[in-house]
Amino acid sequence: MSSLAGKKLFPHKLLSAFMLGLWLLINNTIAPGHWVLGLLLAWAIPFFTQSFWPQSMVINRPVLALRFLLLVLWDILIANVQVAFLIMGSRQKLNPAFMRIPLELKQDFTITLLANTISLTPGTVSVDLQMEEGYLLVHGLHIDDIDQAIADIKTRYEKPLKEIFECSNP
Repeated sequence: MSSLAGKKLFPHKLLSAFMLGLWLLINNTIAPGHWVLGLLLAWAIPFFTQSFWPQSMVINRPVLALRFLLLVLWDILIANVQVAFLIMGSRQKLNPAFMRIPLELKQDFTITLLANTISLTPGTVSVDLQMEEGYLLVHGLHIDDIDQAIADIKTRYEKPLKEIFECSNP
């Protein structure tokens, strides 16, 4: 089988592997029937939606990708505790703010990952993307220093995403 034919038959191998793992976790079983159905879905969904994917995803640094995933999971855990204390306290202590995060990322896929990472972290949500102006509008539940919060997002999330992913046309 040629490389091109293999790519068309299995367009997103990493996505398929992720989908299979997610299927097994959601169903909380490793029964053979769920493996078969999970494999079928993990192949069929990327295969039938490949025309909607204008760019292919390449992971340049898989070890950094794993470290990034662990960092995001840690940040989600810590933010859950922080938000719990914030909402149980006085509302006068909250300092909500909107921030414009200037983007160095140019590819839709990595910008989407950044916006989703921010929204997954409790207390922050990506509100708007302005590609023409080159920024992502983010709302924070409690922001003491806007410049520091922007710098944290850029160093903790945007910089690693820029290093991990390289989007190129197939």
